[in-house]
Amino acid sequence: MTAHLTEQDYRVPENIAKAVILPESYTDEQAVTYPAFAWLRANNPFGVAHVDGYDPIWLATKHADILEIEKNPAVFASGMDEPNINDSASAGFLKMVNSDGSRTLDTLAYMDAPEHTKIKNVTSAWFMPASVRKREDEIRTLAKDAVDRLLSFDGECDFVKDFAVYYPLRVIMSLFGVPPEDEPRMLTLTQEMFGTADPETQRAEMVPEPDAMARMWKAAIDDFSTYFNDLAAERRKNPTDDLASIIANAKVDGEYLSPSFINGYYVAIATAGHDTTSSTVSGAIKALAENPDQLEKVRGDLSLIPSLVEEAVRYISPVKHFQRVVTEDHEFRGRQLHRGDHVMLLYPSANRDEEVFDNPDQFDITRRPNKHLAFGHGPHMCIGQHVAKLEMRILFEELIPRIRKVEVVGEPKYVAANFLSGLKSLPVSITKA
Repeated sequence: MTAHLTEQDYRVPENIAKAVILPESYTDEQAVTYPAFAWLRANNPFGVAHVDGYDPIWLATKHADILEIEKNPAVFASGMDEPNINDSASAGFLKMVNSDGSRTLDTLAYMDAPEHTKIKNVTSAWFMPASVRKREDEIRTLAKDAVDRLLSFDGECDFVKDFAVYYPLRVIMSLFGVPPEDEPRMLTLTQEMFGTADPETQRAEMVPEPDAMARMWKAAIDDFSTYFNDLAAERRKNPTDDLASIIANAKVDGEYLSPSFINGYYVAIATAGHDTTSSTVSGAIKALAENPDQLEKVRGDLSLIPSLVEEAVRYISPVKHFQRVVTEDHEFRGRQLHRGDHVMLLYPSANRDEEVFDNPDQFDITRRPNKHLAFGHGPHMCIGQHVAKLEMRILFEELIPRIRKVEVVGEPKYVAANFLSGLKSLPVSITKA
């Protein structure tokens, strides 16, 4: 980043900047991050954050601003840097290992058109609603089994550790073609990849160097790739109807995808495909426990379940940000941006924007309309959103009729992460219907 960002007084107060940037801030969202977002929307909706150990970055907090940025990838690019912000030491490490012009991961979040369009088209048909609906019976069987297991506990359990991390994992891995016996490894690597700042999910062998977070991120990706190389080779030899086979056997411009692009696809689906959903499901249960009237509403009218899913996604916003890089000098919100400036798109803030949502801090399963941006917008809108919504809808259709009450009986704990994060522990008491 360059010094011209401070030419005018756009700087965000230090305490607000830390609340938005630092991973540990997200362990207490209600007291730290959401108040900071609210302050920014009211006082400095597009300002520059300066935090020690990080490069300066513009913070986009308004719904309309993020929509405008997402619709203009020619100016706000995804392919010029990592999709998530890193501390300066980690950013330097990644630039060093990618000094040959390569990327940390050859996946959609790192791409711009026309490359992004070609690679997205490999799986776009598979992820369309009509195609996804064909998997409903398979997913419902998994949901029934998961709910049976959840309700086998004697009233109390840790909803995250005992349930929420496993059901979405089983769904995405079954659609993907990963056998059940390999799921624990997939879960561990996902937690290591997205929880690099959290002591409970960091890789044990990593020493506390300044660039440790990036080293852990890269190590997890490398381990994923080692596993997926064998999976891709098997699917080329013996194709099936799963997603892994579609990717392994796809051709772009007449050629098979290279191993790095196959692994990029595999890693993105195998991680974000279940981590975001487990965070949303856990957050929804916590919200229903805190708002028993909402649980009663949906128990009395199961047709509200799709709306419950949409509100949970808005209210939880498991993807905290994506990063964009300005490709050319550009005026935005009356402020002059320059080529190379970085922008942090803060989806949880957009999803609590008072200009778009009535009573935005209230969990309301009857909310209409619900134009949240939790899945992004524009060319980078989440390709797996229909799978995520289907598996959550089916889960709640199986769970809600079988429970009468949910209470939080211990301290909820959140992952220390500013990219993808959510609950890592939620002790609850469940009263069966």
